[in-house]
Amino acid sequence: MAAQDAKTRRHNFDEVPFGFTEEQAKTEATRCLRCKKPKCVQGCPVSVPIPEFIELISKGLFVEAARKIKEQNLLPAVCGRVCPQEDQCEKMCVLGKRFQPVSIGYLERFAADYERNTGQTVFNPNKPGTGKKIAVIGSGPAGLTAAGDLIKLGHEVVVYEALHELGGVLSYGIPEFRLPKDIVRAEVAHLKTLGVQFVPNMPIGRATSVDKLIETEGFQAVFIGTGAGLPRFMGIPGEDMVGVYSANEYLTRANLMKAYKFPAYDTPIIRGKNVAVIGGGNVAMDAARTALRLGAEKCFLVYRRSREEMPARDDEIIHAEEEGIEFHLLSLPLTLTGNENGRVQSMSCQKMRLGEPDASGRRKPIPIENSHYEIQSDVVIVAIGNAPNPLITDTTQDLKTHQWGGIAAEETTGMTSKKHVYAGGDIVSGAATVILAMGAGRNAAQAIHQELQ
Repeated sequence: MAAQDAKTRRHNFDEVPFGFTEEQAKTEATRCLRCKKPKCVQGCPVSVPIPEFIELISKGLFVEAARKIKEQNLLPAVCGRVCPQEDQCEKMCVLGKRFQPVSIGYLERFAADYERNTGQTVFNPNKPGTGKKIAVIGSGPAGLTAAGDLIKLGHEVVVYEALHELGGVLSYGIPEFRLPKDIVRAEVAHLKTLGVQFVPNMPIGRATSVDKLIETEGFQAVFIGTGAGLPRFMGIPGEDMVGVYSANEYLTRANLMKAYKFPAYDTPIIRGKNVAVIGGGNVAMDAARTALRLGAEKCFLVYRRSREEMPARDDEIIHAEEEGIEFHLLSLPLTLTGNENGRVQSMSCQKMRLGEPDASGRRKPIPIENSHYEIQSDVVIVAIGNAPNPLITDTTQDLKTHQWGGIAAEETTGMTSKKHVYAGGDIVSGAATVILAMGAGRNAAQAIHQELQ
């Protein structure tokens, strides 16, 4: 897919890939073999009818293709941009055994964008009303999917969002250059048209509680999809200094609070000359690439394993390298030091080597003696993962958690220990992908429907 030139895009927040042209989309769609037993569908957590929508694209029926996708996925423009198709549907593509797999994600994005850009969005009618009322907590991918499925089944749905902007991690976590926020708003607007009610600025656990939603506010069921928004730190000396951010805060300021549009949006964010990002996942890539666009002269990504073990998507790693981010691989941060005013100025690291695989299946990093070195950095961003926020679990009776602090829920239904309460997405699994959260929202919606019927 064609994209902005790296030297140009590192100075703007415009979306990086341009998307397929109509001719490119039709040409790519003709590569699909139309397998009788399509393994690509098995690899999709929400079971999108992949061969069917690709065949429609090959015939030039682009709007029809978008509608076919929406039979199973109400957020196709989002998924076409941020889902790791290379590890899911495309990984299962038969063509991938000898050639490049069909670019399913690019085609999904194309169909969704074509429908939206040509103003041909059509809404499938909901089933007759059931008289049942369901609360969805969190407007991220899990909550939006659950809400969309439940409204189509005829239930009344109210989505509560703690922040002022809807979309959850899609709005506060993923940068504009990877997922334009107008697309998120368009997907939310689609759900509003279907009848979903949204209530922003409503942190459940503070403004009200799960118990009150059921006992006094008339909801027959509750779905919790609040994600994993509590940042993790390394616990090394110096992390409390000025200029040290969690990736969660850094990206929220830049994305949701639009610090990148300063001074039009007067959101404070420290713009360093030498920025070091700790981590190797998509969030680390997002933070590093955002720092470049906020004016960093140099940006270093410090990761304790090798490139092969990085959990980030290949596309994101390649884009980061093209934009000039320097990778310090097999390096472990040990301490941060600052000046007399408590402002971070450098990071001490130790070089590592890889040993045998650990519980994650990746080779365990082992320190190399006498291999310490310094990185000069006036901003440090810690992107080593997030934990579930305890706000809801601490204020809800009889709601059990698992050993990592998330909500304990059945994998296939989202059913929790509390009657009529379901949960899914990162609040259950820990930080994962958008499409896996959507799959969890779908499973829970079906389970809720079965219970209420």
